[in-house]
Amino acid sequence: MPTFSSRGFAQYYETHGEGDGVPLVLIMGMGGTCQGWMVLQVPELSKDRQCVIFDNRGAGRSEDPGTPFSTADMAEDTLALLDELGLGRVHVLGGFLGGCVAQELAITHADRVQSLTLAGTFAKADGRRRMLLELWRSMVETGMPREDLIKNRMIWTLHDLAFEQPDLIDAMWRFYLQDDAPMEDKVFVRQVDAVLAHDSSDRLERIEAPTLLICGEQDLLTPPHLHRQVRNRIPNARLVQMSGAGHLVAAEMAPRFNALVSRFLLEYDA
Repeated sequence: MPTFSSRGFAQYYETHGEGDGVPLVLIMGMGGTCQGWMVLQVPELSKDRQCVIFDNRGAGRSEDPGTPFSTADMAEDTLALLDELGLGRVHVLGGFLGGCVAQELAITHADRVQSLTLAGTFAKADGRRRMLLELWRSMVETGMPREDLIKNRMIWTLHDLAFEQPDLIDAMWRFYLQDDAPMEDKVFVRQVDAVLAHDSSDRLERIEAPTLLICGEQDLLTPPHLHRQVRNRIPNARLVQMSGAGHLVAAEMAPRFNALVSRFLLEYDA
């Protein structure tokens, strides 16, 4: 299990693929581990290039420094991993919290980001999203059973049609309860706080990397209008809205999502 320590804690990572394309770094979202990329994204996206996945601080097999952190701190964690692996410019893909981290990386270290893909994210939480995130934090702090927390998050992150597919729901349920390492409540609360504090709205114009935003048409957590706000502020950005998907567009529409990302990365490999 490869780990390294350069920012005061051991960070777990994996590398997959050996193609000639510019490497891709995938940044996981809230409450998840890097294994969330393994089933659907890594097998396809690693055909043309090396894919780097890692556990965010305190998640999965990465150590918890025990202190509050921001999305800017997590961007520096990502940069430390790039330096550890000797990677110069890389493609970056991030979802929700990972997308906020990816924004910070592209803003503060433009020379290291070849392209930027953002899925299910925003520049700043609006009033409804702030209330929801505060509710999730309260539910964890008051000790709500994990099964109920998962149900609540699935309601907010999946398209209506997903709930009519028992096999899909069962597979996701098993993944969240068995395969994905549970996150300590204190770390989840810090992740919520990091997302609540994130605000890149006045700095997005600094992003130089070509940017692809992908959004599910029924994304309740980060709806299309929040993606349009990001698209409108990044100079070289495009937005693709996918029908039949909610917030978890990378899972619900995996074949189309992967094909879209692959074409975008190939376009900007040079």
